Amino acid sequence: MNHLFKKNAKLVLSNGITFSGYSFGAKGSTVGEIVFNTGMTGYQEVITDPSYFGQILTFTYPEIGNTGINFEDSESEHSIKGLIVRNYSNNNSNWRSKLNFNQWLIDNKIIGLYGVDTRALVKILRSYGSMNGLITTENNDLESCLEIISNAPNMKGLNLAKKVSTTKNYIFKETSITDFDVRKKSFNNVNKFKIVAIDFGIKKSILNRLVAHGCEVLVLPFNSSFDDVLSHEPDGIFFSNGPGDPSSVLDGINLAKLLINYGKIPMFGICLGHQIFGLALGGQTYKLTFGHRGLNHPCGIKNNIEITSQNHGFAIDPNSLSNELVEITHFNLNDKTVAGLKLINKPIFSVQYHPEASPGPHDSDYLFEKFVSLMLERC
Repeated sequence: MNHLFKKNAKLVLSNGITFSGYSFGAKGSTVGEIVFNTGMTGYQEVITDPSYFGQILTFTYPEIGNTGINFEDSESEHSIKGLIVRNYSNNNSNWRSKLNFNQWLIDNKIIGLYGVDTRALVKILRSYGSMNGLITTENNDLESCLEIISNAPNMKGLNLAKKVSTTKNYIFKETSITDFDVRKKSFNNVNKFKIVAIDFGIKKSILNRLVAHGCEVLVLPFNSSFDDVLSHEPDGIFFSNGPGDPSSVLDGINLAKLLINYGKIPMFGICLGHQIFGLALGGQTYKLTFGHRGLNHPCGIKNNIEITSQNHGFAIDPNSLSNELVEITHFNLNDKTVAGLKLINKPIFSVQYHPEASPGPHDSDYLFEKFVSLMLERC
């Protein structure tokens, strides 16, 4: 958008670097960890992914807002704390658009900043790591902004899963039938498998894909007990994605330990769920410099490569895993971090990325079939 007036908002990083720009969305101030996403599509899904809870998001793709907002693509009722883009388009045009992007940001209390050099910002984050920052439309001087930032918590050590998890059990029934589902028809005639999904910040599209693969999904809170889970007599157990530091989600880690030791029920973990499995197996996690957030991350092993959608700031230390218990099935081929694992002699596996592809490629959708196949083997 072209402007004839002075810049009226700014971003201040914890190291004192300041970017001036223009305000859109809600007004005021917001503080959080500044991260970036390299995806070229799907900004609505990204903004509403609970894994971004507590963070301020920068899109590297320069044009955001041009397709508006629809009623189908939001992943949850949770959203980011703030948004930074190069160019913001208030002239939305798409056959599915139902809402104006700017008004939707206002309604969801998301403070936006545009007209900044996002390339320069991302270079700073890649060089110095993700850091806390403040977006403000108020007339705060640098000293007061830095004081606000210094009082904000760091992502390391934060248990944010408890803030985005459901507080009560519910059954999820919505599906998302794709063209390849129709062609495949692999599980159309199979009896429904009962899945217990532990919600650490689950995405709607992941639940959609479980249902599409013939599962009846019961979603439970993050702090559900071992007895709670088994009382539902599940055929399979799913550990979801979510925000924050995985090592702080003690309820989830303890539950995973008990279920892994039990070892009789197929289990599948994604993203935060994958990291919780690693911690439950005696491994350790660490914070990545700037994380993996985008739609084109290559993952694989032994010449088998998938292009994956990712959103995480922590990773499992491969040297902390026991070779007698765990087999690493995937590496992120950009930096060799652990992207997938499975237990030896138990029907339990996990991946660091988002195989439901919302947004992103569908290379990894077969993992839902794998989960169902493990349950089929035990019928």
